[in-house]
Amino acid sequence: MAERIEWLEDGTAGGSPYSPRFGDRYRSELGGLEQAKAVFLQGCGLPEAWAGQSQWCVLETGFGLGLNFLVTWAAWKADAQRPRLLHFVSTEAFPASAEDVLRSARSHPKLLPFAEQLQRQLWGLLPGFHRLSFENGQVLLTLCIGDAKAMLREHNFEADSVYLDGFSPLLNPDIWDVHTFKTVARCCRRGTRLATWTVARSVRDALAQCGFVVKKVPGIPPKRDNLQGEYQPAWEPKRKSTTEHRPTPARCIVIGAGLAGAAVAASLARRGWQVTVLDAASTPAEGASGLPAGVLAAHVSPDDSVLSRLSRSGIRVMLQQAESRLQTGTDWHPTGVLEHCIEHARKLPAAWQAGQALAVAAHDWTTLATAEQLKHCGLPPETPALWHVRAGWIKPASLVQAWLATPGVTWRGQSEARQLLHKADQWQVLDAAGQLLAQAELLVLAAGHGSAALATSAGVVNPLALQPIRGQASWGLHSPDTASAMPAFPVNGHGSLVPNVPLAQGMGWVIGSTFERDSRSRDIRPADEQHNFSKLQTLLPVAAQALASQFDHHQVQGWAGVRCATPSRLPSLGPLENVPNVWVSSGMGSRGLSFAALCAELLAARLHGEPLPVEQRLADALLPQYAKHHANVLKT
Repeated sequence: MAERIEWLEDGTAGGSPYSPRFGDRYRSELGGLEQAKAVFLQGCGLPEAWAGQSQWCVLETGFGLGLNFLVTWAAWKADAQRPRLLHFVSTEAFPASAEDVLRSARSHPKLLPFAEQLQRQLWGLLPGFHRLSFENGQVLLTLCIGDAKAMLREHNFEADSVYLDGFSPLLNPDIWDVHTFKTVARCCRRGTRLATWTVARSVRDALAQCGFVVKKVPGIPPKRDNLQGEYQPAWEPKRKSTTEHRPTPARCIVIGAGLAGAAVAASLARRGWQVTVLDAASTPAEGASGLPAGVLAAHVSPDDSVLSRLSRSGIRVMLQQAESRLQTGTDWHPTGVLEHCIEHARKLPAAWQAGQALAVAAHDWTTLATAEQLKHCGLPPETPALWHVRAGWIKPASLVQAWLATPGVTWRGQSEARQLLHKADQWQVLDAAGQLLAQAELLVLAAGHGSAALATSAGVVNPLALQPIRGQASWGLHSPDTASAMPAFPVNGHGSLVPNVPLAQGMGWVIGSTFERDSRSRDIRPADEQHNFSKLQTLLPVAAQALASQFDHHQVQGWAGVRCATPSRLPSLGPLENVPNVWVSSGMGSRGLSFAALCAELLAARLHGEPLPVEQRLADALLPQYAKHHANVLKT
């Protein structure tokens, strides 16, 4: 559950937030706004220090009620010389509720618009990393829920500014000890500036031991002094491999105009790259991303596996993209999704059960389906089923078009890449006749199962473990009789049904799809149509009965595409081994909607040495060279 906060009626606007756990206030007696500005923002030389920079990264220990983030975000927005991208990474072991975060900001009217945006995204804060996006992806908050030391060990980036915040060292010594500061120093470069409100001798000594040169500076009453410093160790710090060759945004070629490729193009373009997207088809999303509508829902497992955790991270990023880029009700709809557990009752992690510490945050994601929801689907009350709260349906092609419309992205169809050549630090992409299609400093392979052959052409020694999987979906238009028999939300678990989706021909439904390994055929097969209907009869008997006449009278349309998967069931995302400046983003299987946006942001972050949107060990599980090791990748 969210951290309990007491609000003291002490004459300040809205009251002062107080922590019963630590016996301390969240902010100074005179309010936290001036402290946040003077101690942290100005203490790190901001906003002047970031002027003219392409990116800036702030690391904070102790998110609390988010005031330092809100003040930094507001300063970024008001600054004409602001960097293109602001990263703010913050740790928090005991997250406050979204309501308390908003209440805290109400005493600062200028921050309230920022706090309202933050409050809308503060849900489902289970342990681990959570990437929150603002300002069309130019302000990125990575909120790390858990012990600061453990969370920072999962990072591999260089901060430009460090805010050390938290309750008094006497009341919360763990966040101020030398072991915490060692993990902070791991995330610093020489010259990283640091600021904090405490001048306790134990804090100064621990910081000095970790390579920080600190000094007292005048504070804001009633504080006499604050502390400022720089990371200037007497030894030469080991440089991180992720930042040794950080590229300057230039030109990039993305091969593949499906979800994976379009998402990568948009993420890189937001960072200043000029991106050309090549595709063999005449229109974008002609492959597996051309599905009329797909279901977006988290994967759940009793042990909260790597796949489950990555799916949640991916869905959070995808929801942010859909909300900002698509039209609700036309291109997508966050209706929630019911998962009918046909083969076996899918168990939730024990820590998610009612009364457990993580129950409230977990129930923002997935709960047991209620009897009312089951009745709405025509299912008995004892049916084993889950309710995915943050879920719904999306038209993949609409999202692809929106991503390709990002400034800096150029799409070129009827451009089938067949050969890759590396000359003078440039990658050249040639067609079947050997004609040059495009050339650039950076190349990303996002061509589904076709990425394997392209990787071989680029010089990779070990072939990518990518397998084609044919899928056929069925769809049709509603009559008054069929529409009334449909649930108000998608249902999955044995195939899936998207019950009400606006199509070009009218309001329709989509079911499917089949799963045929090692097949590249896109032919429509009557047998697969019947297979989809048979699965629907098991999944939702009432809906199947309503649609039976359309199947009997051949009024059903078919769609077929070829997805791409890896043996690990996880995407393949990362640089190709021993091949310079070539990356791959592929192998998402039937979870392209869950993974495409996350993989794109992860690729951009690893390329630029930015904070990752997921823990390092989760990101490493996606590296192409690990895709074959199914058992090892899925271990937690």
